[in-house]
Amino acid sequence: MAKLFKGMNIQRMLSLLLLAFIIQTQPVLAQGNIPHLQKIGDKQQLVVNGKPFLMLAGELGNSTASTMESMVPVWPRLKELNLNTVLVPVYWELLEPEEGKFEYQLVEDLIKEARKHDLKLVLLWFGAWKNSMSSHAPAWVKVNQKRFPRAKSQSGESQEILTPFSENNLKADLNAYQQLLRQTKKVNAAHQTVILMQPENEIGMLPSARDYHPAANQKFKEEVPQELMSYLVKNKKNLNPEFSAVWQKTGYKAKGTWEEVFGKGLPTDEIFMAYYFARYTDQVTAAGKKEYALPAFVNAALNRPNAKPGEYPSAGPLPHILDVWKAGSPHIDFYSPDFYNPQFKQWSDLYVRQGNPLFVPEHKFDNTIAAKALFAIGHYEALGFSPFSIEQVPGTPLNAMEQKLSKVYDVLHQIKPLLDKNRGQHRIEGVLLDKEVKEATIVLGDYEFTAGHTFNLGWEPNAKAEEWEPAGAILIQTGDNEFYYAGFGVSLKMKNLKNPKARVGILKTDRGAFKDGKWTVYQHLNGDQTHQGRHIRSFVDDVSIQRFTLYEYE
Repeated sequence: MAKLFKGMNIQRMLSLLLLAFIIQTQPVLAQGNIPHLQKIGDKQQLVVNGKPFLMLAGELGNSTASTMESMVPVWPRLKELNLNTVLVPVYWELLEPEEGKFEYQLVEDLIKEARKHDLKLVLLWFGAWKNSMSSHAPAWVKVNQKRFPRAKSQSGESQEILTPFSENNLKADLNAYQQLLRQTKKVNAAHQTVILMQPENEIGMLPSARDYHPAANQKFKEEVPQELMSYLVKNKKNLNPEFSAVWQKTGYKAKGTWEEVFGKGLPTDEIFMAYYFARYTDQVTAAGKKEYALPAFVNAALNRPNAKPGEYPSAGPLPHILDVWKAGSPHIDFYSPDFYNPQFKQWSDLYVRQGNPLFVPEHKFDNTIAAKALFAIGHYEALGFSPFSIEQVPGTPLNAMEQKLSKVYDVLHQIKPLLDKNRGQHRIEGVLLDKEVKEATIVLGDYEFTAGHTFNLGWEPNAKAEEWEPAGAILIQTGDNEFYYAGFGVSLKMKNLKNPKARVGILKTDRGAFKDGKWTVYQHLNGDQTHQGRHIRSFVDDVSIQRFTLYEYE
């Protein structure tokens, strides 16, 4: 070292030492500042590169990302839709085509190409289970059923489902996922292109409520694990009511076999299976986080009304057994619903209990997605929203649904600083209206807003149409009497809750946009646009941002 600096002036020596320190510490700093969840007020938010991040996302069709050639026409379409995040499957069978031999090139290329297009990635691990089945397990796993056993139905038939009660199944899946995270860290840590992981996909048991493999049957005869019982006893007062009702029937028994603690029947079968699915998934997740501690979530295929466990994918992270999942998977950061069910608010309400943040990783691509994106991000202050098969038909013009989503995502990009500033402070709300829900009431500060669909008020040219397009909006309170409206198809009436005798008027309304973060007025709205000062509104074909202030008069 002395020879290195001999004859060098002090300033040059200090510069070299500083440069060496920066080079040495840069990887540590980059790795320490990884994507993570952070509590803001009473809400969670995702932090990427040290800043709040809102996932304006879309999930690719199952096979689209299986080759880079397939992705060539997709990247431009994703940008045209104004996405900032893409949910991309990673297939175990392609990652590890031969046991112990890993092919990372596809994953690395996807990360690098996403980075070129200024897109973030959520990696969906299609490992042991994808839509309940083990269709994406490698051939060397599938053909060796003695080493990698299958789940059994109640009648004893083998299923296209790897049993979670096999140590060999767990170790093989875990090792592949761990290798994926290790390699992802190498190409991602300095850039944070991959921001979130989903281990497995829509876990669930079919066609029986639980697995009847001999190893599963043995576990079912044993006592409920102490880890689960301790969690349930500790959190007894805060358990979700659907689960608590099952346990209550046995007098909240705290020790015994599964049937002694929870009773005989399908609910117990599902609870048993949920715990071991959760334990399996948690061990996979924990192994991955040891390599690269990206946040992780698990998604659920929602059960249909009146369907019994096994008629739907039993034992996934569903609301009525989410307590069991939380007990069995402490390394999972949150749980998410996949929507092919029209009851959006009902299910979302169930998922945000106990502080679980809402993220919609998969929603059927239909004419409701634009309105629901606004509602999810406004009402629930969701981490993000993601329609499924977002690429649709690459190379063709955007259809009407895609155009509406693109406009909504553009508006959400613009108002994101307002959402970040007011997150978790009860200053943000959302509206979702359709033919069934024609009116909604929300409260912000001293004001109550009654939101109606502009169809319902007869102001739309096709107001009498049988098929109404859903409408949605976000309201943000930025002052005592100042608000922003972002959305379409919604009309607002206002009253002051502290002074109900007074009439509320619109002092000023501007339609505009945020350009480089600065509010720019496009039109000052009055007359017909505000119904002569009585409503804030925009029609279904008018995705817009408005800033308005209110006042009272006797």
